[in-house]
Amino acid sequence: MTNAAAGLPSETVARMFTRADGSYAFARWGRPIVPVVFGVDDATLSVVKGAIEAVVALAGHKMAETDPEIGANVMIFFLRDWDELLSVPDLGRMIDGLDALVARLKARGANQYRTFRFDAEGAIKACFGFCRLDAALAALPADTVALSMAVQTMLGWSDGAFADVAPLAEAKGRAVLRPEIAALLQAAYAPTMPAVARDPSHALRLAARIALATARTEEDE
Repeated sequence: MTNAAAGLPSETVARMFTRADGSYAFARWGRPIVPVVFGVDDATLSVVKGAIEAVVALAGHKMAETDPEIGANVMIFFLRDWDELLSVPDLGRMIDGLDALVARLKARGANQYRTFRFDAEGAIKACFGFCRLDAALAALPADTVALSMAVQTMLGWSDGAFADVAPLAEAKGRAVLRPEIAALLQAAYAPTMPAVARDPSHALRLAARIALATARTEEDE
């Protein structure tokens, strides 16, 4: 089913949370976000944290100074080579099979990777994000990379989540969040929506909210 109203088709929304095995798995954060960023200078650190704060505020979620269970629950690493991860103290304790993961990322020529941890109910409780600054990423403005990473940290997206719709667009020479993706984040974090969903009908509810929000925005304009 495709929504007639402006927004995102429900099929597109469903693909954003459909895994390779065909199962639907949606999850949002179940606790305030506490980020920490490694491998950047102070100026870039400010840009990355600012992007996270902006996206969290847009979604209607919260940030905090510390997570009572694990301190910082969003850890973002910037590096030049994947092998650098092997020398990060205690990272192997947090990321299962770190050696094998590094080998896979190198073999694929990947420049980004993220993995999530979930609480007993299935909501996100931690995210580890890695960004290898290859030539392609290094050529992008820091705010573009930071905004993209912030968006991808907010939900447990599928691997092909943005195959149909890119999360960012350009406005007046700067990267901005696409209105339909902004509406999706707001819909996903609406208080009446579940933090975890396994039924594909959840995508229909998200798409309906996105269509309504988009229609209201167009009316205001």
